[in-house]
Amino acid sequence: MNNSWNKVIYKVWSPIYDKIFNSLLFLDARKRIFEEMHFHDDAKVLFVGVGTGADLELIKNLDLEITAIDLSADMLKKAMEKFDNTSINFLEMDAQHMEFENESFDYIVGSLVLSVVPDANDCLQEMIRVLKEDGKIILFDKFISKDEVLSLPKKLLRPIIRFLGTDIGLRFEDLFSRHDKNMKIEEDRPIMLNGMYRKIIISKRM
Repeated sequence: MNNSWNKVIYKVWSPIYDKIFNSLLFLDARKRIFEEMHFHDDAKVLFVGVGTGADLELIKNLDLEITAIDLSADMLKKAMEKFDNTSINFLEMDAQHMEFENESFDYIVGSLVLSVVPDANDCLQEMIRVLKEDGKIILFDKFISKDEVLSLPKKLLRPIIRFLGTDIGLRFEDLFSRHDKNMKIEEDRPIMLNGMYRKIIISKRM
């Protein structure tokens, strides 16, 4: 995967994305995640890889300063159409190279983004960089378990599926091990499809 190809792929995905990733199991998982989240008033919240705005539809606290970024102009357009009369700041931006100052946000939400970007570590590093000292990163994504060894069929399918815009072999523990001196896991639990999709909350060590 690379950014240029991802733009092409998500241009194709944009008309049908909500029918798949904002319905049924995915919608139920998103609802459970955000029902449990309590953003404090006036918090600065960043949605990384906001896509068509599926997560934004579930935010009940309106007293937030929300910024939403996505690399795909086509996906971003779908989100902007849904929230045309709001104060949400939509920006076309690469999640691996964010144009924000250090420690800019109280909360950062990354749904189905680490498994999509060309370099998940760069994306996570940027999330950490722009997170405030006492902030939280909320992740919803698919990861293989720490002990899982990819089967031969999955190994063969992995490059094909990556070509279609996502990675089925990403291990969160491998990503996090590069940052665990400065970050801690507050929550890590299965949310969908027998743990293939997880909700993970991380924060900075004080």
